[in-house]
Amino acid sequence: MAGTSHGHTPAAWTGVIIAFIGFCISGAFMVLANPLGFWAGLVVVALGGVVGLAMKAAGMGAPKAAHTDLAEVIAANAAKAPAKV
Repeated sequence: MAGTSHGHTPAAWTGVIIAFIGFCISGAFMVLANPLGFWAGLVVVALGGVVGLAMKAAGMGAPKAAHTDLAEVIAANAAKAPAKV
């Protein structure tokens, strides 16, 4: 993954940071035995996912790579391989 920009986008960073804050909120309220705060933290976690997807839709995420057909890949690899004796 070092050769790609997997996760290295503003959309990914923002979504993960918001979700992490939500997990911290939920964890703190779980220890404090406060169910309302726990569920509020989980709402923040879900909000992180929504914000990340919205930012990706706005163009701040990684572009999707074009996939090649499997038959094309096999044919290209067969052409590169040395002939078997």
